[in-house]
Amino acid sequence: MTVSAAPVNVIAVTSGKGGVGKTNVAVNLAVSLAESGQDVLLFDADLGLANVDIALGLKPQYDIQHVISGERSLEEILIPGPAGIRVIPASSGVARMAALSPTEQAGLVRAFSELAVPVDTLIVDTGAGIDKTVLTFTAACQELIVVICDEPTSLTDGYALVKVLNQHCNLKRFQVLANMVDNDLQGRQLFEKLCKVTDRFLDVHLGYLGAIPRDEYLRRAVRAQKPVVTEYPRSDSAKALRAISDRVMALPRSQAEGGLGFFVERLIEYRSGSV
Repeated sequence: MTVSAAPVNVIAVTSGKGGVGKTNVAVNLAVSLAESGQDVLLFDADLGLANVDIALGLKPQYDIQHVISGERSLEEILIPGPAGIRVIPASSGVARMAALSPTEQAGLVRAFSELAVPVDTLIVDTGAGIDKTVLTFTAACQELIVVICDEPTSLTDGYALVKVLNQHCNLKRFQVLANMVDNDLQGRQLFEKLCKVTDRFLDVHLGYLGAIPRDEYLRRAVRAQKPVVTEYPRSDSAKALRAISDRVMALPRSQAEGGLGFFVERLIEYRSGSV
C-alpha cells in the first residue's frame, strides 16, 4: 500500500554560511514535530558535510546513493531516530543527480512516491551557502527556513541566499530563525536587520519563526549526540524549539502540495537547469 502519495509538507532548513547550528535546528525540529504526532522524515541533504547521523549518534549502513544505484529501496535505507522519526542518510553520490539518466530519474521519483510508510512532513537539512546543490534542494521544498546568528557574515550570507533563491528560482516566501542569541529581543533585532535589506532590494516576504537562546544544556546535548528536546526537555533551548515547531505547524500550506514524488520531480526539474 502506497501511503506517501498524500500531501506532504516539505521543509528546507538552510543557511547562508556554516557554523550557525543549522543541522541541530533540523534535528530538533524533526523530533519536536514527531512528538506532536507528526510522521516525520529527516533527509540529510548536506552533501559536502553530511552530519545528521553524527548529530543523532547513528551509523548508517546504506544511504541515498544505494537507492540511486538500485541496490536498496528507500525504505531499506531508512534509520529510526528519536521520537519515531526516520532518517534518510546522505551520500556524496547524490551529486550524481545532475547526471542521472531518464531511467534513474524515474526510478528515484518512484522510490519516493512508493515509500510505504506514513509521512506528514519531510525535513530537508541542506548544505550551507549558495552552490547549485544547496539551491536545488532548497528550491524544491515548499517551506524555507533560513537560520541566522549574530555574526555579520551570517546576515550577509543569509541575504545572499535569499537573493539568489528569489532572483533565480522566483521564490518569495521565507521563514527566518535566529539561533544562538542572548535573548528574544536580540533575535528579533537580527530579523529586522535582514528585513531592512530585503525590503529595500528584493520582492520577498520574510516571516519570523523565533529565536533559540544560547544554552549550556544545548551544548551538552550536542556532545551527547542527542536532541536537546528529548535530552533536556525543560531547558530554555528545548522550550524555544518546541515553540518554533508549533509555529511551523501553524504555517499556511503551499497550494503546490503533493507527495514525496512531487518533491523529487521538482528536485530533478531544478537539477536539469532551472537553477
